[in-house]
Amino acid sequence: MRPAIVLAILGLFLLCALGLGLVAGEYRLTAAQAFDVLFLKLFGTTLLTDAPLPKMHEVIVWNIRAPRLLVAALSGVALASAGSAYQGCFRNPLVEPFILGVSSGAAFGAALAIVLPHIFPSTQLTAFVFGLSAVALACGVARRKGHTPPMALVLSGIVIGSLFTALLGIMKYAASDAQLRDITFWMMGGFYYSTWRDAAILAVVVLPCFAGLFLFGWRLNLLSLGDDEAKSLGINPSASRMAIIFLATLAAATCVATAGIIAWVGLMMPHAARLMLGPDNRLGLPAAALMGAAYLLVCDTLARTLTGAEIPIAIVASLLGGPYLLWLLRSRGRDVYE
Repeated sequence: MRPAIVLAILGLFLLCALGLGLVAGEYRLTAAQAFDVLFLKLFGTTLLTDAPLPKMHEVIVWNIRAPRLLVAALSGVALASAGSAYQGCFRNPLVEPFILGVSSGAAFGAALAIVLPHIFPSTQLTAFVFGLSAVALACGVARRKGHTPPMALVLSGIVIGSLFTALLGIMKYAASDAQLRDITFWMMGGFYYSTWRDAAILAVVVLPCFAGLFLFGWRLNLLSLGDDEAKSLGINPSASRMAIIFLATLAAATCVATAGIIAWVGLMMPHAARLMLGPDNRLGLPAAALMGAAYLLVCDTLARTLTGAEIPIAIVASLLGGPYLLWLLRSRGRDVYE
């Protein structure tokens, strides 16, 4: 199947996931009602009905579900594209967006803000700063004589991540029962309190980062050949790798600071994109981003509709992602992991 057709199908699936998310929930709405609310807010008039829309419809669709769905979709784009970029950079199919310690750093930052709210008043900002700081520290530790070897970067990321995990453990030990519940709840991830402000921040950061990674797609293809081959073809592997890591980390850190830690997306979606479109990152990045957005929309819809009480999205994503990776390991292990 042609790549353009595959991308078009993925885009259509993303639109369907958005539509499902708008109408599904405890407060039932029809597709026409949800569409009319959006049309009214965007263009000042309804399209499918002349009757006045109930105020509750506007509150549910525009104030609650629409920003939440946008945050979920943008988070999927951030994590999936970051995972694809990392896997291309390090030539390792098991690398994911949190390999350099961004999740551990962000989790420590969030815990710090929860335990010490008078010193760190913003949980999101503190998580973002410490997430980026962890990656910057990992890159600084791995740098040798102006170069950053990929394996040294991965190992330093693991070490720095372990350090921040230990610091997170200290914060949990010092936290009160209520603060410990808040830390645990944050680490499970979720879009419970998403607002238009969150959606705007994610859009301003994630979309330019994704555009930059997409433009770097051909460089990712060269990096996947190895540093010597990349140099012979006219690029600086170390500089290109650091630029790609910066864009991917910035997108992932913003997502983590907004929605908490959501695993599997950055590991699964690049694999699925390669299975459908091959190893070309110029095609794999947009495909992974579309699938990541649709996947998190489906997970979020399931998380708030399966039971009366909302399930943290990290649990739903792991329950769906684990069997997929087991199938991938069993059926495609030789092609993907060797």
